Amino acid sequence: MVIAESPLRHIDLVYFNAGGGHRASAQALQSVLTELDLPWSVRLVNLFEVLDPCDRFRRLTGLAPEDWYNRRLARGWTMGMAQELKLLQGAIRMAHPALVGRLDAHWRRTRPDMVVSLIPNFNRALFDGLALARPGAPMVTILTDLADHPPHFWIERGQAQHFVCGSERAVMQALASGHAPQRVHATSGMILRPSFYLPPVGDRASERRRHGLDPSRPTGLVLFGGHGSKAMLTIARHLPDVQLILLCGHNQALARRLQALPAGAPRHVVGFTPEVQRYMDMADFFIGKPGPGSISEAVRRGLPVIVVDNAWTMPQERYNPQWVNEHGVGVVHHSHRTVDRAVQTLLADLDGYRARARAMHNRALFEIPQILARVLAAHTPVCEPAGAGAPG
Repeated sequence: MVIAESPLRHIDLVYFNAGGGHRASAQALQSVLTELDLPWSVRLVNLFEVLDPCDRFRRLTGLAPEDWYNRRLARGWTMGMAQELKLLQGAIRMAHPALVGRLDAHWRRTRPDMVVSLIPNFNRALFDGLALARPGAPMVTILTDLADHPPHFWIERGQAQHFVCGSERAVMQALASGHAPQRVHATSGMILRPSFYLPPVGDRASERRRHGLDPSRPTGLVLFGGHGSKAMLTIARHLPDVQLILLCGHNQALARRLQALPAGAPRHVVGFTPEVQRYMDMADFFIGKPGPGSISEAVRRGLPVIVVDNAWTMPQERYNPQWVNEHGVGVVHHSHRTVDRAVQTLLADLDGYRARARAMHNRALFEIPQILARVLAAHTPVCEPAGAGAPG
């Protein structure tokens, strides 16, 4: 990509820590943008630090806002989240003037030339705050889910902004919401960390032996995000004779319980690791929650997936099992208690599932910088509003 020399442009990537995927996507995108020869200063912006700079919520409750969400994920308390999402969105609408005021003040002070949102629910406030503080600065929302969960989740109607969509379903949703085709940009998948594009492990047999695993056994990798999930205990109990790699993230208590379970096949229990892709390379298939990031990471490393679709599936992830079925890259079942049957189904055609997974070529991490460069080049320089540079 050749970019003409120009003054330094400031690009803000907005994220929060709920679930971890938004932060990971922002960090991955920042890493790639920084490596390119672009006249950009790429800044990570934690939304909750802007909205609550004095950390009042944590001092009142003892936890950050996203900690409540992350603890529920770790415990598997996800039933009823669709109704709670409506309550959250109602509270955000009530707080809209205050949110816009905080964002307006922040962006008058920091003066971004483009804002890129990697978060849901707050995109109306982000857009309105940016329009006040930096008239003419483009806003781009990158969906880190395979599809929107309308209304007011990822895609807001009536906003002259851009959308980056990692599936055909998301593209169609953006167009159906009234957004012009030139503002809707398709990519070949979700943002993944650069490590998922590294070459695969060269000698899987040696790597398995090094971790106490049998090189000849079909091996499943079990992963439920950076905080683990008690569902992993159910899965391990129902697969006593299947060789498993169990990644528990920061959940040390879960790791200890998994290590104590009896098993008829070798198992390797891992705490937090930055090398998830290396463990995936040792496995033959993936078992986990139907999150867009974990599904996309597994498929990128050639692993077919086993995921559930039931009342505990979070509302924004309900399209993901359908995506798995549409592309033939895994098995969808309805309870972790039937995971043994799902494994049998997948192993009956493991080569076919793996071939379809390998045929998916997700290059979104390298496609998005080109999209952002085109968006920024198409917009006129930002006009400074009255009082720019002073808090609003």
